[in-house]
Amino acid sequence: MKLVLATTSAHKLGELRAMIQGLPLELLGRDALPGAPEVEEDGDTFADNARKKALALAAFAGLPALADDSGLCVAALGGEPGVRSARWAPGSDADRVTALLARLADVPAEARAAHYACALCLALPDGPVIEVEGRCHGHIGPAPVGEGGFGYDPVFFDDDGRSFAQLSAAEKNARSHRALALAQLLPHLHALAGA
Repeated sequence: MKLVLATTSAHKLGELRAMIQGLPLELLGRDALPGAPEVEEDGDTFADNARKKALALAAFAGLPALADDSGLCVAALGGEPGVRSARWAPGSDADRVTALLARLADVPAEARAAHYACALCLALPDGPVIEVEGRCHGHIGPAPVGEGGFGYDPVFFDDDGRSFAQLSAAEKNARSHRALALAQLLPHLHALAGA
């Protein structure tokens, strides 16, 4: 069974492929479908954007489509970067981390609570839509640490005191916001795969 992932992010595609390894599903990236529509992520919530992408791709491909919209929410910034995480500041991931740390320069460590959120939407070509959300809580550290991950991972620290960029891929895939969302979706993916 083919399942289309409504993303062009190699990082997200790789993480999701690793998380559903063992299921009889062939996970395709959006770029595997020439002419697939570009969907503007203009929703107010992660769920809005995930739903919009999944429905558009399922309709285009005639295949089940899984969309992810995720990002970082920092309490001291009123929830920013939020749904605009990937485009909150111009430039690269490192540029966005630098911008985030600059905005938090005067915020004490105990007030740097943050969470990652991931909304997943599974849309089937015949109409049913399944939506879930996962969150993992932590805080923003004073400086980037670690070489792994992507996005804001070098400054997002969870309860064990390591940044997400310090975690192995297996560790991150076991406890990230994406992993928590996918765990809720797994029964539906098993049913889809007939497993």
